Amino acid sequence: MKAVGNAMEELRALILRLHTSPGRGSWLPGMQVVALTKVTQPISSVTAPTLALIAGGAKSTVLAGREFRHRTGQYLVTTLALPVSAHVTRADPFLAFGLRLRPELIVELLPDAPARPPAAPGPGMAVADADDDLLEPVVRLLRLVERPRDFTVLARSAEREIHWRLLTGPAGDLVQQIGHADSHVSLVGRAVHWITDHFDQTIRIADLAGHVGVSVPTLNRRFRATTGMSPLQYQKQIRLQRARLHLAAAPRDVAGAGFAVGYNSPSQFSREYRRMFGSPPSDDAGRTVVEPAR
Repeated sequence: MKAVGNAMEELRALILRLHTSPGRGSWLPGMQVVALTKVTQPISSVTAPTLALIAGGAKSTVLAGREFRHRTGQYLVTTLALPVSAHVTRADPFLAFGLRLRPELIVELLPDAPARPPAAPGPGMAVADADDDLLEPVVRLLRLVERPRDFTVLARSAEREIHWRLLTGPAGDLVQQIGHADSHVSLVGRAVHWITDHFDQTIRIADLAGHVGVSVPTLNRRFRATTGMSPLQYQKQIRLQRARLHLAAAPRDVAGAGFAVGYNSPSQFSREYRRMFGSPPSDDAGRTVVEPAR
């Protein structure tokens, strides 16, 4: 069943009421609502495993040159940390609900989920239509925000159902891979975690392949299929994202931003920064930068 009717209407009303709520610190980790009246410029960030459900408007998310468009009644599910660029393309208004996915909960639910054939390596994110089975626990979770005492007791139950609906929904073959230790998403996730921990160091692909327990060709093939880039290109994206955050905090320290993320050559840092963000680091120094999701 398509995402129409009372559930979607109530979801829109809840987002409009809650997007300025002062009590967000007591929400579930990674849970948020967004309400915007204007389209936005592309913003680079690093995603976390996340559900992003659109209740109004449209958005574009780009991963390594591949665009994922999602609009009212659709959701984007992301399975691991991915460097992306995203912007709102329609805001009449733009209304969205976001929730951080919990891999440990997916592992717990997986034995009861319908068996699916192993999926071929592919992008670590997907767009799908939301139905009422998914919308109803989302609406229930947001209703609880307005009843803090109930939220404390019942929010995790709604969160669990949302994960279940994702596992059994149209993007379930991708979501299930989060819970399989031998899936290409899990393999690439382990590689991503290692790169993130060593982003400012010189990385040998053979060492990375050994860490995740596969051959270099297998690592390169699966990593590129899932992220759209090689491990070293991924490392470069993480470095430059971190450098941008450094510049937001210390706008006069352009050279220090490059050195802090592993660049020994200021000219190389400036060149690669401009190539990724469209302007040199000196232009971005001091601008407000959205911190990547963790």
